[in-house]
Amino acid sequence: MRISQLEDKRVALWGWGREGRAAYHAIRARLPGLPLTLFCSAEEAADARGIGDTALSVETEASAGRLSAFDVVVKSPGISPYRPEAMVAMHEGTRFVGGTALWFAERPDARAVCVTGTKGKSTTTALLAHLLRAGGHRTALCGNIGLPLLELLDAEAEFWAIELSSYQTRDVAGAGVRPHIAVVTNIFPEHLDWHGSEQRYVDDKLALLTEAKPRIAVLNAVDRRLAALTLPDSGVRWFGREDGWHLRGDVLCRGDDEIFDTALIPLPGRHNRGNLCAVLTAIEALGLDAAALAPHAASFRPLPHRLQTIGTREGITYVNDSISTTPHASLAALDVFRGRRVALLVGGHDRGLDWSDFAKAMRTQAPVAIITMGQNGGRIHALLEGLAREGGFVLREAGDLSEAVALARQALAGEGVVLMSPGAPSFGAYRDYTERGRHFAQLAGFSPDAITAIPGLGIAP
Repeated sequence: MRISQLEDKRVALWGWGREGRAAYHAIRARLPGLPLTLFCSAEEAADARGIGDTALSVETEASAGRLSAFDVVVKSPGISPYRPEAMVAMHEGTRFVGGTALWFAERPDARAVCVTGTKGKSTTTALLAHLLRAGGHRTALCGNIGLPLLELLDAEAEFWAIELSSYQTRDVAGAGVRPHIAVVTNIFPEHLDWHGSEQRYVDDKLALLTEAKPRIAVLNAVDRRLAALTLPDSGVRWFGREDGWHLRGDVLCRGDDEIFDTALIPLPGRHNRGNLCAVLTAIEALGLDAAALAPHAASFRPLPHRLQTIGTREGITYVNDSISTTPHASLAALDVFRGRRVALLVGGHDRGLDWSDFAKAMRTQAPVAIITMGQNGGRIHALLEGLAREGGFVLREAGDLSEAVALARQALAGEGVVLMSPGAPSFGAYRDYTERGRHFAQLAGFSPDAITAIPGLGIAP
């Protein structure tokens, strides 16, 4: 749906975060007099009313009845369409769209590379933009990574590196536009509270492939769900296979050719270096010389809150992996520091994810200490108690992050790594993973402002 098609329709906005504000400004730029109703929190209402837009009505309760009164509701990504009030309104004929759908409808000819996956999508998207720019291509880095697409509605770029969360992937299909390339790094259970079930999460994530039908799909050959897909409407390029871009140990290879040792590039964790293979496969799919651009990965700046080494104080190194929201992510983070003395901080908002595989892994790869915290901290602690006694690792339960950091320091006794890789979202205690990461940096004795900027957002060169 193009924005111009909203004219003469009853239109509401739902959400007033950055995505919601971007949608408002994009609609106003095209339809300055269109009556709009905004549903938002009481805290946000004052800010919205402060705009002074006489054609904007602000309400703080998005009930099924009120949502059903509109032809179209432009919904922010964090609001689940599976909420009961939304489901009722859809049944009554209300159409829900997101900012991603509006952007793709407005920009159907954009050379967009959409990147999603449970783990690694932000680093993959940023690395893609970095290498394209290194080749002299004007490239946009945007989407879920921190810059809504609608903020760049009228901007021009040769290529668009777009990160999409599972909250946004169906929007691409909903726009009726086939993206140029879709990259999927992996699929693990995540965001079950938003999607309602593991199967719905997988279906929503894969809608970028199965429903949006990209011209080219770039897929991880070692992910069982991706490997089982049949995509008759897309050309498929695999990474992680020996006939394409893959890792042989730490060595980056293209088929039989060895390119360079990835241990020398600033990508923490083998999984992130594996995502370099996804990026190079996508670059080849764009018709560019990926092998020539690959060495520029050496100048890539890692993103904040993703296995980010903040610094060392009194013999202890602090690593911020606040973006980690699944047990699998915590295991991947722990593997990066194999052989080091590690105190691992896990726990947060309880989405009902199964931690049993994590517990099994602790039989062979347990760190010096595990500190549990947050809403699901008690559940994780109970799962690990017997293993801690058998395996000889320290297990403590903390009331909050401050106590968790203190207990981790105590367990390490002046030598090792405090690794915050929670495996759970931050909701409740913090607004988002960024705020949690900033607090961790502060507790470690470092400036929060020095660790948070995402390099390269927007359009360059």
